[in-house]
Amino acid sequence: MWTNSFFYLTLLLSFVGQNLCQTTPVWTYECIDGYCQKGRITPGSESSATSLAACQLSCSGYGSLWPQPTGEISLGSILVPINFDNIDVFEGRSDSSVTSLIRASGKNFKKQIESLAILKSINSDGKSLIVSIDIADPEKTQLTLDTDESYSLKVSETSEGRINATISAPTYFGCRHGLETLSQLIIYDDLRDQLQMPKDVYITDKPVYPYRGVLLDTARNYISVATIKRTIDAISASKLNTFHWHITDVQSFPYVSSSRPELSQIGAYSKKKVYTPSDVEEIVNYAKERGVRVLPEYDAPAHVGEGWQDTDFVTCFNKKPWQDYCVGPPCGQFDPTKPKLYDALEDIYKDMIAQFNPDIFHMGGDEVSMKCWNATSNIVEWMKAIYGWDRKEEDFIKLWNVFQSQALERFDRHAGKKIPIIMWTSTLTKKEYVEQYLPKDRYIIQVWTTGRDRVIKELLERDYRLILSNYDALYLDCGFAGWVQGGNNWCAPYIGWQKIYDNSPARIGGNRKSQFLGGEAALWTEQVDDTSVDSRMWPRAAALAERLWAEPTTKWRAAEPRMLIHRQRLVNRGIQADALEPEWCLHYEESCPVQGKFNKP
Repeated sequence: MWTNSFFYLTLLLSFVGQNLCQTTPVWTYECIDGYCQKGRITPGSESSATSLAACQLSCSGYGSLWPQPTGEISLGSILVPINFDNIDVFEGRSDSSVTSLIRASGKNFKKQIESLAILKSINSDGKSLIVSIDIADPEKTQLTLDTDESYSLKVSETSEGRINATISAPTYFGCRHGLETLSQLIIYDDLRDQLQMPKDVYITDKPVYPYRGVLLDTARNYISVATIKRTIDAISASKLNTFHWHITDVQSFPYVSSSRPELSQIGAYSKKKVYTPSDVEEIVNYAKERGVRVLPEYDAPAHVGEGWQDTDFVTCFNKKPWQDYCVGPPCGQFDPTKPKLYDALEDIYKDMIAQFNPDIFHMGGDEVSMKCWNATSNIVEWMKAIYGWDRKEEDFIKLWNVFQSQALERFDRHAGKKIPIIMWTSTLTKKEYVEQYLPKDRYIIQVWTTGRDRVIKELLERDYRLILSNYDALYLDCGFAGWVQGGNNWCAPYIGWQKIYDNSPARIGGNRKSQFLGGEAALWTEQVDDTSVDSRMWPRAAALAERLWAEPTTKWRAAEPRMLIHRQRLVNRGIQADALEPEWCLHYEESCPVQGKFNKP
């Protein structure tokens, strides 16, 4: 008797559970005045109901694409179901050097589509999707500042009912962007449990700026390889193209140099918190498949300490009170008077060049302290004895030039060619010194001071190429608690995505805007580790991505609905991107703008 009762109870619970999971759809969406507006499904209208994702695809000129395309865009309003099991990506040249990259991109493309219906069973009904890749120059597989990243995408339906998507691009990197755009045109329709996409699409697209980056500091706190790879996934999804790896600093030396392994043995936080040669290779290859360069930075002559204890190359290391010798604890700075220092640097450069194969290299040059060198007796005595220099700012600039000139010479020995060198704005980049010591045909200056700093105008007037990272709009660590003082950290307040989006290199550069190569958002990790990288960086860095890709004439409000969609896209792909608004705003687009309606493009 008990057995029969248990059987019927189980059957009843199963029936109730199925009915709870298979509720009748209630809501439909209609595009009205450029917004997807929510309404109830009425009896008899079920077959014509439109899901939110389907409405978003065609309700504005850019649909749900991020970043917005810069060329021609035509998105058909008729959606067709796609069979996930019949999606194939083909590249015409099976023997070209780009083939393996295309194969990897095809796998990533399908993974992105699969993420749309995570935890759901995708209806297998639908049309096959054939993606054809046409790359004009398949041998160009290294991203440079001159790489053509443009692409065109055409989608049409054949007479046999198949969907053809053709991506044409001069290089692999444009092709990769085209695949990203195509993935964003495929949606999960939760009313019909289907993957769908427009059957008629034509897009031409290319970025405005060649350098579109994100910096991640992995020395203040160690960041795992898995988190770095997630960061690269989000960079790629947003059509940024550079992962700037600030790999060492005064606090730790996690980079394993094959030539100088003792540096990481002494300088890493633990033997597990290092980046081995195989880790670097994995990250570089992972990024390349996703259209991203990995830009290494070895910051010097300041920001050095841990790892160098068994040498006499560093002065002021952990000297106290730190406020007298540097801008933050612990202090540490190279002593340029030590000849063997340059042998060690050459070894590090040699290893990095071999591993990263950089088209550009970052030599740092950030926050060099004259007070530190001035407090080191052997340095000031050497300056006086060898050159007759005094202890004024211009004399320490000459000492800095001794270091930079020798460091660059050692780098060039192994680079094989004179590749561009990036350095941060500093005392060395002041108008009194910059042209004398940093030739503009060799150096690119990365601006980290405010967007209104006169140094920007001064550098532009001297014809320098710039990368914009002004801390008042692009430092993602700002606005949290102080760690060497009470209250908030030095660059508070917190910077919202809106300010990042409206931070325009073209506006700042004026008639010299062409000298901006692009920009970069920076996440310094004094107060960040694996647990918070995703939410500190995303989706705010995606706001920079659209600014640098498209340099839109509109401001953040016009992009707000698409930003909410892209944030959810990142979450679907495994990025723990921070929430920007209540989800209600995603469902009621027309109701959330504080200042009322605006004209969407």
